[in-house]
Amino acid sequence: MEVFQQQASSVHQLLLQKWTELDDSLTVGFTTRNGGISEQPYHTFNIGLHVNDQPEAVLHNRRVLAESVGFSFDAWTCGEQVHSNVVAIVTKEERGRGSVSMADTLPGVDGIITNERDILLTSFYADCVPLYFWDQDNHVIGLAHAGWKGTVSAIALNMVNTMRAAFGTDPQRLRCAIGPAIDGCCYQVNEVVINRIYELWKELELPDDQLEIVIKKQNENFALINLKEINRRIMIKAGILASHIEISEMCTGCRTDLFFSHRMENGKTGRMASWIGLRKG
Repeated sequence: MEVFQQQASSVHQLLLQKWTELDDSLTVGFTTRNGGISEQPYHTFNIGLHVNDQPEAVLHNRRVLAESVGFSFDAWTCGEQVHSNVVAIVTKEERGRGSVSMADTLPGVDGIITNERDILLTSFYADCVPLYFWDQDNHVIGLAHAGWKGTVSAIALNMVNTMRAAFGTDPQRLRCAIGPAIDGCCYQVNEVVINRIYELWKELELPDDQLEIVIKKQNENFALINLKEINRRIMIKAGILASHIEISEMCTGCRTDLFFSHRMENGKTGRMASWIGLRKG
């Protein structure tokens, strides 16, 4: 069963209800491409300010999302997203960074973590893999943006290590989720990416016989790869229990009716958002 469920009352959002049912102050989910005011080719619920959409349309869409999940827009906080594995801890001082301007995002950051309430962490996608982290014991939440570069540089591992060092998170108690993203059916890569996955496998000392699960060679130079599964393996290596990892079955490449896809729409498209936040008690 798909873990990110569409809401009949809000066509723009998919909720991770398995988590929200455990804590009614938690909101966590992923947006669709529907229900906003952006025009072609960003129609309609584009969340990205960096794709040449009209800024006023993007900010309208962002406000709709924030308000629909119980946050004021000034709580919206995001990183620059440069396909790094850099993780930042968001404090009250960083609250609201990146909400209205790319110039104000947390620079050089693809992973964000906070233990503060009333901060809405957000991250943006059009095929890359959204990663979610929730330490219920210590009230710590996090998001990571994992394209192929972030994946092979193990941003998921950096997220877990940062949460453990900063907040005492026990990886075996940590809940994680992998959201809608381009899947192994649609994501063809060249030998540069393939070789980086081989290097990652060696660095993390993962079993060689598991490589065939994430890499489906098509010929000498190209393969279809499963970024969701690679990130799941990294999470498990970081100490997270397999039973604590939720994975969306939805592929952004297959479902352009529901999602933006950079690969399938030749780079001219909008962005969805992942979000997570703890409302004030």
